[in-house]
Amino acid sequence: MKPINAVVDVHRTFKVHTEFYANPMARKTIILVNGSLATTSSFAQTVKYLQPQFNVVLYDQPYAGQSKAHNSNHQPISKEDEANILLELIEHFEASYLMSFSWGGVAAMLALAKCPERIEKAVISSFSPLLNEPMLDYLEKGLIYLKAVDRDGVGHLVNDTIGKHLPSLFKRYNYRHISQLDEHEYLQMHAHINQVVRMEAHCQMEYLARINVPLLFVNGEKDEYTTGQDVRVFADYLDDCQFATIEDAGHFLDMEHKSACQQSKTLLLNFLQHTTQRHIRYHAQPQAIAV
Repeated sequence: MKPINAVVDVHRTFKVHTEFYANPMARKTIILVNGSLATTSSFAQTVKYLQPQFNVVLYDQPYAGQSKAHNSNHQPISKEDEANILLELIEHFEASYLMSFSWGGVAAMLALAKCPERIEKAVISSFSPLLNEPMLDYLEKGLIYLKAVDRDGVGHLVNDTIGKHLPSLFKRYNYRHISQLDEHEYLQMHAHINQVVRMEAHCQMEYLARINVPLLFVNGEKDEYTTGQDVRVFADYLDDCQFATIEDAGHFLDMEHKSACQQSKTLLLNFLQHTTQRHIRYHAQPQAIAV
């Protein structure tokens, strides 16, 4: 089913391209939050298994994808801006659930810390509050390429690091997308990473402890950049959080192979629709890579 596309005016400051996948039988709506340098198309796999159960909302940040034509993009926006945009969209679409991917987890958790009344549960995938050695190395190299607007360098860096477990077809698509971004998109990401590396704003754990809804953190077994072990730090701050590991998967989870996609589907639907255990480890028989 094709989505209903619309541009939502947020606080008369940002215009945000949205895609609403309607399910006439669904009682709940879930909103998905992109990772860095990504657009709504990055959730193509995820929508396939969520839309039969829920209404699904995707959106592009003001500086990205189909939103950027509607905004000036003269200067980078903050993660706080992104959190406020998300809060507005939650109200606009009356969303009950939220799911974020990678760096989208920062804006998602900042929004959740404001305790939006509509949100009942949230899934935070491929995210960690800690910047470990592999992640710092990735970010520091990224700063060099992004500042220089080195499109080739950024494209190869992503595929050689967090994207190294992607199938070759997805790597080609990833490189083509990343290497053809507008200059302001690289500068936006440079500003964000520069802030994060200097630890000016990544995870304000005491602030995030205000989150009052059940959270499921999902990480890939092979992801050395946002590891399932590092994300467990949240257990010391959040009253109701669960942790899940996708077997034989890296950072991009359901995009990497069929088994990872099936595991992701099972974990998300079980968490959102049923009661789950404190820690989940999904065991599945290996399947062919989806290409």
